[in-house]
Amino acid sequence: MKNIVQDFYLPTLNDYAFSPCESPDTFPAGGNCFRIHPDLGEGHFWFYNSDKNYNIKIHDFSFKEDVVLDMSIPECLSVTYYTSIAGEELMPYRRMSSHIVKSFLGGYKSYKALIHKNIPIQSLGIEYSPAYYDAFLIQQYHETYQNPQDAFRCIDETADFPEMVHLLSQIWNYQGIGICASMFYDAKAAEALSLVFERHRRLNEQKKFSISDTDKELLSVVTSYIGDHYADKLSIEQLSKIACMGTTKLKRTFKAYYGKTISQYIQETRIGQSEQLLAYTNLTIGQISQAVGYSNPGRFAELFRESNGILPLEYRKISRG
Repeated sequence: MKNIVQDFYLPTLNDYAFSPCESPDTFPAGGNCFRIHPDLGEGHFWFYNSDKNYNIKIHDFSFKEDVVLDMSIPECLSVTYYTSIAGEELMPYRRMSSHIVKSFLGGYKSYKALIHKNIPIQSLGIEYSPAYYDAFLIQQYHETYQNPQDAFRCIDETADFPEMVHLLSQIWNYQGIGICASMFYDAKAAEALSLVFERHRRLNEQKKFSISDTDKELLSVVTSYIGDHYADKLSIEQLSKIACMGTTKLKRTFKAYYGKTISQYIQETRIGQSEQLLAYTNLTIGQISQAVGYSNPGRFAELFRESNGILPLEYRKISRG
């Protein structure tokens, strides 16, 4: 993956004022480490570039001001676990969440995102080039070959992939060097890919019905309604009437199409709005809790910490520098 590192990542690191440095003790041994210029932020970017057509990347840095990332992504497939992130992807628009496993399919379009200031981007991911997931897999497993793009696409963004979280956490904490490190990383790269394929297989088995275009349009109406009325008390009965579906069908179809329950979707919408209120208004936590639909500030704080890893007041302090 020499061309990916040289043609994509090194120029991008240079654009955002990263310079080579020694790896901190909290990072795996080996690899290449870069530190962001202190005028722009703080923290490090680390990568291990394998000669077997994959690389491992760690982000652990923050910007001092909001930054719009606009970058090309090489043709590749990647899987990443985020422990901290705050911002929005812009094409298509959606909130970026922490404590999720996310997949990227590179080489199709540029990546654009708004990254919020002072909140660390903390993640670890494995990125595979076509030479790994096509040529190698076809050669080794031609009789049982699965389309890797479909397998990675089925992940998209999920909080329910504990096997992958465990594997990527093992990599972050690994301190081996030399040939031991090479063997370890090779094994984890292959294992991570097998987890993606196994998840894809399980999800395919669970699909017992297809979603019609009409139902997709009705689900879009439901999410638009939630976006406009997230602060209200939203019942499944009310949303079922809007969707012109029974409650059972709505819940099942919504989960199959969006990969999350209606309750999870509402909660993500509310927490995303609360981030903006924390960062850009002087409303109290109680007022923000009410504004996004939670009558109990304690419950709101608990859900906020589950989503972002920190309490609302901590988020406000960090986001304001």
